[in-house]
Amino acid sequence: MKHRGSCHCGKVAIEFESDIQGGLSCNCSICSRSGAVLAFLPRDAVKVTAAPDAQTTYTFNKHVIQHKFCKTCGIKVIGEGVDPKGSQITAINLRCVEGLDLDKLPIQHFNGRAL
Repeated sequence: MKHRGSCHCGKVAIEFESDIQGGLSCNCSICSRSGAVLAFLPRDAVKVTAAPDAQTTYTFNKHVIQHKFCKTCGIKVIGEGVDPKGSQITAINLRCVEGLDLDKLPIQHFNGRAL
């Protein structure tokens, strides 16, 4: 199924094709504060549309995940990193995906605080 999403102001948009089976809720310091529910896809499977200066990147702790935020509205649409197998991935904030009912998806809880 094809999905679209965006930040609140629409300056950062995403498009991807996936059968979303569920989401991940992490309790690390940034995810617990932002309330993101994540799904992970190969980086080349997600099309991000944004002006070159529309996003800003924030990294912390081990600096392995690039958290991407809209500079205008502050919403985190995606994060980028590398999975345990070395593949480049994009973490999509499912709360930014249009028409997706998170209440109907199983949510896995991840203890990011322990890392």
